[in-house]
Amino acid sequence: MRLSIIGTGYVGLVTAACFAKLGHSVICVDIDPEKIQKINKGISPIYEQGLDNLLLTYKERITATTEYQDAVENTDATFLCVGTPSKKDGSLDVSYLKKATQQIATILKEKKTWHLIIVKSTVLPGTTQDLVLPLLEQSSGKKAGTDFGLAMNPEFLREGVAIQDFLTPDRIVIGSYDERSRTTVRELYKNFSCPLVETTLSAAEMIKYASNAFLATKISFINEIGNLCKKLNIDTYQVATGMGLDTRIGRPFLDSGIGWGGSCFPKDVDALIAWADEIQEPIRIIKSVKAVNNDQPLRLIKILQKHIPDLKGKTIGILGLAFKPDTDDIRESRAIPIVQELLRNKAHIKAYDPQAMENFKKLYPTVEYCTKAAEVLSSDAILIVTKWKEFTTLNYQGTIVIDGRRLDEAKNAKKYEGVCW
Repeated sequence: MRLSIIGTGYVGLVTAACFAKLGHSVICVDIDPEKIQKINKGISPIYEQGLDNLLLTYKERITATTEYQDAVENTDATFLCVGTPSKKDGSLDVSYLKKATQQIATILKEKKTWHLIIVKSTVLPGTTQDLVLPLLEQSSGKKAGTDFGLAMNPEFLREGVAIQDFLTPDRIVIGSYDERSRTTVRELYKNFSCPLVETTLSAAEMIKYASNAFLATKISFINEIGNLCKKLNIDTYQVATGMGLDTRIGRPFLDSGIGWGGSCFPKDVDALIAWADEIQEPIRIIKSVKAVNNDQPLRLIKILQKHIPDLKGKTIGILGLAFKPDTDDIRESRAIPIVQELLRNKAHIKAYDPQAMENFKKLYPTVEYCTKAAEVLSSDAILIVTKWKEFTTLNYQGTIVIDGRRLDEAKNAKKYEGVCW
């Protein structure tokens, strides 16, 4: 099938590369000329394991452009993968989605053949039906379900393993407006062996939000249990293992630590809270999930101050700045509130991350960034913030380590303490 992908962030670019691997021809559209240039050379503008290799290997099937016209005219289906960032009140900014939808609609107006629009951006329930559909009809003068198709196909990609998640998913969710749209999207995924969940447009949107909110809840829950266990001198990870053997619970996402960040969980939790407030529906559990997560990284500083009460002028090393390993993404990274608190206490910070330092420098240019992880070890104390594999090879003897991610190799430090174990 001939596909166009609007937006080349983590979701859009991974979607493009993976569909190219599966034999489809793909046209990527983005407003950033620098991104377009890189993609056309087979170079990924973002760091994601295996993405460079896919873009280079299937270069002949992938083209990139800033022009909507050629992309929509010369393809059968268009995936909307534009960003839907959070506003200050937590609600979603759908302005990029609106602009992209209107651009597509003006081209559909002149297009002679049926075209399918698939929303892959994360949007609140009702957005595809009540925002995207009317915009498409009004600006194209055509009828959804007759002249063009509409579907909602949420993504469940984890940064760092996004390609694996795309190619071997747990499930594929297809929300459709009409039968032809449903069967076309199903055909696109015909070679996948996982369950296909076929739903309404709004149910597909809600599945995405409910999934992420539940996973965030699971992490905040085990962090609260971990905080209790620490006071009782119980190993939280033993508790998590015992819990996780219950098939109704499962072990994944039960690693206690300093909480969750990234581009999905914080944004989706905030959006659900803002939406619930707007429709005046109490959402007590999810609000508590966020509150626990906001507090958790600051516990690392409180523990640090047990060992070094006055941080002024002290050199504190930070290992890890990305919100998780195997990505350069620092959005809502737990390193951000930790660095803010250290700077407030007038500490000197030495930091290292294999991929995220350039991004972090844009936020905190005064931090001392090290060229090697070992350079951080000369600090008065070290905080482990991201669980990169290379941190397992360091010699922590003779240092104070406050661990936010359960790095077993750090336990040989002169003084070692975990945040909630």
